[in-house]
Amino acid sequence: MNSMNLDMINLFVLKKQHLADDSKIDDIVHVVRDIGGLHAQVPQTPYLSLFARTRNFTKEYLDSELYSKKNLGRIKCIRSTLYILPKDMIAEAFAATRKMVSSSSGSYAKQFGITWEKYEKISRKIAGIVHGRGLTTKEITKELGKESNISLIVNLMCDQGLLIRGIPKAGWKSNVHTYYPFNEFFPDVDLNEFDEAGARTSIIKKYLASFAPAFENDIAWWTGFPKGEVRKILEELGDSLTRMEVPDSDGTYIMLCSDKEQMKATGFPRKKNVNLLPVLDPYIMGYEERERYLDPKYYDNVFDFNGNAAPTILIDGRVVGVWDFMDDAKPLVRVFFFEDVERDALKEIHVKALGMGKFISGKEVQIKKCDSMVPLTHRTAGGYMSPLKE
Repeated sequence: MNSMNLDMINLFVLKKQHLADDSKIDDIVHVVRDIGGLHAQVPQTPYLSLFARTRNFTKEYLDSELYSKKNLGRIKCIRSTLYILPKDMIAEAFAATRKMVSSSSGSYAKQFGITWEKYEKISRKIAGIVHGRGLTTKEITKELGKESNISLIVNLMCDQGLLIRGIPKAGWKSNVHTYYPFNEFFPDVDLNEFDEAGARTSIIKKYLASFAPAFENDIAWWTGFPKGEVRKILEELGDSLTRMEVPDSDGTYIMLCSDKEQMKATGFPRKKNVNLLPVLDPYIMGYEERERYLDPKYYDNVFDFNGNAAPTILIDGRVVGVWDFMDDAKPLVRVFFFEDVERDALKEIHVKALGMGKFISGKEVQIKKCDSMVPLTHRTAGGYMSPLKE
């Protein structure tokens, strides 16, 4: 086993995640591939995640790759949540997660009285309605007539690879998507190309490439695969992996051997890396064991009961606070720090907050430092979306 400092590990992962200042690039498809996909459950998160990882990002860049060039696509996969992936990763991610994703949405649909027979009957009608075009669930429902719970059936059709979510009707902050036949939207993507076992092995290797060094529990949590299966796959990967212990950290870290020398060569930058990340950002959501980047006494300030992550402020990969945005007559970015922050880092946080606020609102913004916050575990569901709401 090898020994490595945890600060070094965080800096290495920052580079892999394109969050270090010298690792930012403007090829967003490349970025999405390198970071294991963009968490897209909250519609604005992919845009803000890319804004944090690039130098000249605009919202139109992502829209173009998703809806015009179609180099990226949006499917449910990891932990049955919505992700944006490069087109050439979609079939593999689908094969690796299809059973657990469709099982989850199918069980949910049954709670509303949607039997398999009803699903098959209505899904055939929907497939005919959207042939050659994209429609919202409201538009589909209007054409179907009296049928109810169409959104649940459409969701299940997406999870089975029959439909795909296209451009939202109301812009980048909207979850009201248009839906297209998958085989028309991506005619060159074969969702039956991979078997589940091989796809799961590949997904675990891709996770390690994006997030390792990591613990075995991190891999199981992020993928949603059973721990026993994860352990078996890691054993099969054998000599392609290396393991190491880290001072002041319990457990054994796992990483690809191909990353070993690159991590050793990671040097400390002349100035600190400062990042503002949105809710559910991949870097924050990539691990079950979060002491690597967050003091446990602040968990309730960053994560709610369901493990949803609030917008965070990072210095050299460690979470030092949270931020919030309020779009009013005078747009405002609020910040709350867990502990004192050095002056130079504070100045950089101020600059990043101004940039993030302007990206969100299109206007100049003000910054407000908050003196306290209510822990997310004391808030109602959805509190992580606006952690500093007064």
